[in-house]
Amino acid sequence: MNPIEKSIVSLDWMTLVLFSSLVLLAIGKYWYSSKFLNFIILPFNDKYVLLNSKKGPLLNWFHILMSTFQLLNLSLFIFLALRAFDVMPQGDPVFTFLIVLGGLALFEFAKLLLQSFTGYVFNNQEFILGIIFSKTSYLNYSSIIIALANILLIYVLIDSKATIYGAIALIILINGIGTIKLLKNHQKAMFPYFVYFILYLCALEIAPLVLIGSYLKV
Repeated sequence: MNPIEKSIVSLDWMTLVLFSSLVLLAIGKYWYSSKFLNFIILPFNDKYVLLNSKKGPLLNWFHILMSTFQLLNLSLFIFLALRAFDVMPQGDPVFTFLIVLGGLALFEFAKLLLQSFTGYVFNNQEFILGIIFSKTSYLNYSSIIIALANILLIYVLIDSKATIYGAIALIILINGIGTIKLLKNHQKAMFPYFVYFILYLCALEIAPLVLIGSYLKV
């Protein structure tokens, strides 16, 4: 009988990432309980966005905590998806995760800067920042679903493609609800800037997705 080499990937660092993200969620709930209560019902009630979309919405600590929670869990979800579909690069898994984390952080930060610059160019910073805050809030909310999917993919339904597809469907649904509510809440404000808004969507929302999709096909 020939011995078969079996590599076992340590779950310690994944557990640490998950635990760290949950600590951020707990801190947000403890320090900003009223905001958290409004945030947790976001798809059903827009009170969180309406109350916090002004006065530097992107720089308040609760939003920063939730954005960091989102960044950690989305990066881990991408890593687990790469592993499940056998497209994981060769090398240390921790290094691969850090590359994904750094790339995603850079992408989100660059996109935020470009969107903010759009508001400056159109001389309507408050309107653009409100849109950015609304979209980011729904993405942050969908990271709760992503965190649950990560737990399943790591400990229960390991490398389950069905779990990945289900999580992606829920993420699209939540962010779709956010987009519909965004259009509804700002329809009067958007009307005078409709052409600018279409340019904004094409340049900063659709174009990055097209570029990513083209890269993945190569």
